[in-house]
Amino acid sequence: MINILATTPSVETQAQIDSLALANEIIEPAADKAVEQTVGFWDLFLGGGWLMWVLVALACVMIFIFVERFLAIRKATTIDKHFMNRIRDFISEGNIDAAIDLCRRTNSPIARMVEKGIERIGRPMGDIQTSIENVANVEVAKLETGLPWLSSIAGGAPMIGFLGTVVGMVQVFISMSANQSGTIELAQLSSGMYVAMVTTVGGLIVGIPAYFAYNYLVARIEKLIFRMEATTIAFMDILNQPVQK
Repeated sequence: MINILATTPSVETQAQIDSLALANEIIEPAADKAVEQTVGFWDLFLGGGWLMWVLVALACVMIFIFVERFLAIRKATTIDKHFMNRIRDFISEGNIDAAIDLCRRTNSPIARMVEKGIERIGRPMGDIQTSIENVANVEVAKLETGLPWLSSIAGGAPMIGFLGTVVGMVQVFISMSANQSGTIELAQLSSGMYVAMVTTVGGLIVGIPAYFAYNYLVARIEKLIFRMEATTIAFMDILNQPVQK
């Protein structure tokens, strides 16, 4: 005789099977819906509000200033390592015109300093050194053009992000106060939270690179200043040498 109980599931087992099947039917659509709700970068950007466009403008200005200043400083620091030796030879030989021509063809801050010093040969040494230092100050000021903007972006971009955080939280509280039902729905608060979080991240993304870019350019300029000071000392030593006859 075949045991029917061994092949037919009990009522409790059948109920468990039905409940598991129902749970799977509920979980699978929910998982699919969660995948469909993935937010892209552009959606996050737009969720940040109008302040994100301000941060984009600051990022463009930061990139332009950094690239332009980087190229200018690199050009200013590029000079022939034998430049001062050739200047020494020309001055020792008394060929002042050739020394001035070499400075003009070199076209760098250091060369313009030396050119001004050569033009002042014959005057007191203090006047020559003062003229060189004045030219050096002008050249350094030219190289620092735009750096205050870069410093302002480094400090201002995170503050704009913080402003977005405050604006977003204000929107959240406005939505909460306008809700008369007494219940808070996440959908009503999402726009304010977007502005609060996304603008904060955007401000840091712009501010941190601007901070490092500013310090990098300042370090390059300081290195050039040291070279200019060393060149001034070397030029003054050349003038103190006796002229060859």
